[in-house]
Amino acid sequence: MPPTNIVDYLRISLIDRCNFRCQYCMPEGAELDYLLKSSLLQDDELLLLLREVFIPLGFTRFRLTGGEPLLRPNLSNLIARIAALPATQDISLTTNGFLLAQQARALYNAGLRRINISLDSLNAETFDSLAGTKGRSRWQQVWQGIQIAHELGFNPLKLNVVVIPGVNDSELLDLAALSIDRAWHVRFIEFMPIGNDALFGDRGWVPSEEIRQRIRDRWGLAEGAVQGNGPADVFQIPGAQGTVGFISQMSECFCDRCNRMRLSADGWLRPCLLNETGQIDLKTGLREGIDPKLLRQQVQTLLQLKPEINYKERESGTTMGYGKTMSQIGG
Repeated sequence: MPPTNIVDYLRISLIDRCNFRCQYCMPEGAELDYLLKSSLLQDDELLLLLREVFIPLGFTRFRLTGGEPLLRPNLSNLIARIAALPATQDISLTTNGFLLAQQARALYNAGLRRINISLDSLNAETFDSLAGTKGRSRWQQVWQGIQIAHELGFNPLKLNVVVIPGVNDSELLDLAALSIDRAWHVRFIEFMPIGNDALFGDRGWVPSEEIRQRIRDRWGLAEGAVQGNGPADVFQIPGAQGTVGFISQMSECFCDRCNRMRLSADGWLRPCLLNETGQIDLKTGLREGIDPKLLRQQVQTLLQLKPEINYKERESGTTMGYGKTMSQIGG
């Protein structure tokens, strides 16, 4: 079956480590076997794969993720090198924001303009509880990073909110209101049980339509906003400078419009977040001297199979047996 959507977007996990331990990402008690530095895909290896494998196949949009990508040494230099590739149409980054205040200017100067920052709560106590941080609060430093990114001119500046019933769902209108006075884009993400299905008991997840209705009841909600690069359905509160988006992987399957593949920190290419079928170990191939053209052929074959590999049974949660946390997957 030919692809039903153009796949031109590569999510690149730069590191499997994180300085937070968010409960929905790395549940307490989870076994975390971090990669050795030598096992990570190195900068030159990544650039070679982009030039010789992915760009010739039509990939032009790249998102850098983790773990926490701001822990990657010399990150701004890597971003500058990716941004300098003639085929690069878009480069973005997803971060928890804790180190952003110190690094934002260097990232901006390197050519990064699009950034997603996790902000699951406006309440410091709730935020720190979800983030699994101990000792001093992390909320204020994350908030400072968001402010600095805004002042530098990052646009779009997106705030990612994982919605967890009984934990932060009472704050949804306050979070949505952040889009009114500034051109911030608040994205509500349905909680996905990956390695954490027992974490919040039987509270499950909050459907995006329920959140949209709450916003409609308070302010109204304009539909039909422009679709972005990712899976979010985007709306706008009337008169707001920013937008509100909804990533509804549990209630509203969007596999038919998936436009991405995922490259893990150790060089494994996966066609689907929830399905490892057909994955390719590109790093080992490079280090064993396989011609990048042959690796490109393998990726091209996987691209053709992707519509059948996409995992479509959202209603049953994730039953693929990953045995990994979201942080390790780099989702």
